[in-house]
Amino acid sequence: MKIKTPKNSILLFILLLSGCFSAVYAQIDTTISGLKNANSASPVTKNDYGLDSLPRDLDSKFIIRDIIFEGDNKTNEPILLRELPFKEGDSIVLREIPTLFNIGKTQLMNLSLFHMVNLSVLQLDPPFIDIKIIVKERWYIWPFPYFKPVDRNLNQWLFEKGAAVSRIDYGVKLLWDNITGNNDKLRFYFITGYTKQLSLGYQRPYIDKGMKWGMNVMVSLGKNHEVLYDTKFDKQQFVKTTDYLKNFFNANLELTYRKKFYTTHYFGIGYQSARFGDTVFIMNPQYLKGAQHFLKYPMVYYRVRYQNLDYNAYPTRGYAGELYASKQGFNNDMNVWQLTAKGVGYWQLGKQSFYSIGASGTVKAPFNQPYYNRQLLGYGDMFLHGYEYYVMDGVAGGILTATLATRLTNFSFSIPKTKWFSPIPIPLKIYGKVFTNAGYAYDPNPSPANRLSNRFLIGGGVGFDIFTGYDFTLKVELSINHLGEKGIYLQKKDIF
Repeated sequence: MKIKTPKNSILLFILLLSGCFSAVYAQIDTTISGLKNANSASPVTKNDYGLDSLPRDLDSKFIIRDIIFEGDNKTNEPILLRELPFKEGDSIVLREIPTLFNIGKTQLMNLSLFHMVNLSVLQLDPPFIDIKIIVKERWYIWPFPYFKPVDRNLNQWLFEKGAAVSRIDYGVKLLWDNITGNNDKLRFYFITGYTKQLSLGYQRPYIDKGMKWGMNVMVSLGKNHEVLYDTKFDKQQFVKTTDYLKNFFNANLELTYRKKFYTTHYFGIGYQSARFGDTVFIMNPQYLKGAQHFLKYPMVYYRVRYQNLDYNAYPTRGYAGELYASKQGFNNDMNVWQLTAKGVGYWQLGKQSFYSIGASGTVKAPFNQPYYNRQLLGYGDMFLHGYEYYVMDGVAGGILTATLATRLTNFSFSIPKTKWFSPIPIPLKIYGKVFTNAGYAYDPNPSPANRLSNRFLIGGGVGFDIFTGYDFTLKVELSINHLGEKGIYLQKKDIF
């Protein structure tokens, strides 16, 4: 369906974009008192403030003499000290201890290095105070088989593609966290099946003595027999041959800067190349711009992320926001400026319930882009609940989401002790929820066969979030869209 005027689309996009920032930043208080509520995470074990044994005058000041760690067998202490809102030699007021301990616990848990963190007052020797921090480290090396359907969600693979084995990527992957004890990560993928791919990445949060600058590097190459070449009736269209229709190579180098706790800056450069078979252009002559059948282009980007959540893996309180700007290519073959903004806020309703409001929007310029650059809603985290079977092409658009959830279960179970593992408490939490979302994708050159671009979309439903160990969350949802179509869908959790 065609829109009446492009101005309406652009105005709606601006409203969505501004909503990202108003939802996230309007109520942020970054003082210690403001952080108290935003960082009181639901702990596996409670902090021991030791206030019962302290003097009655809670306004007394003490100097932190020693911070003692226990259980950090692999992790280097500077990585832990970096996350604390206090350091040795600081003067603290006794009544601030609960707030400071909650902030410290939250920061350490959000490193995703530990099963458990506990902070306690070890000793009070006026005018000095000693603090003890106990951590229980996770298992950091995970070599295991890789098995993943290539479609955008599990429902699409099961019901639209008939659970075809040919649409599965399989192979081996190595996830190695905390390699040197500095919270660095190695990622290695050897994938065959639908995609033939080899990928290697390394992330190190700090490369300087001041522990502010970090570095990430990634290289991948591969090839496919099948390529997404067009969108018809708001659904992806693929073409497959016995020859390889796509050969690709990607490389990225990224520098990160994190001055304090909650804000991180990313400065990246990259190089991407892709070569496509003739069949792709027979099926869609507008797949790329110009007559060439290949792309080779550099890219530069900048991202800034603010993340102040009680627990990154499954937040119930706090705020997160992100702004991303990039330039891909510097000639007529590839020329895209992109600006993306995301934001979400979580607020608690009592001890077991919370609600969240989020928004995200993106714009690509110039608007006249080939099909290769027009993928928008339905890809990555820019998807609409209720529209799991559809994609909406465009160069500008956004989504708004709202969720109300309550905790139904909250318990832990332990893995039995073995030769290699000590008993590990594995949390299991189940939240029931209701949700709604709305979105819009602006396509300046829509196909008559695609009805969902250039129109307001709305959906919603009910569901369950199942959260367990190692930050794994499965979402089971019953959704409905404005077309009256409904279904049960499986999703992964994302903070945005």
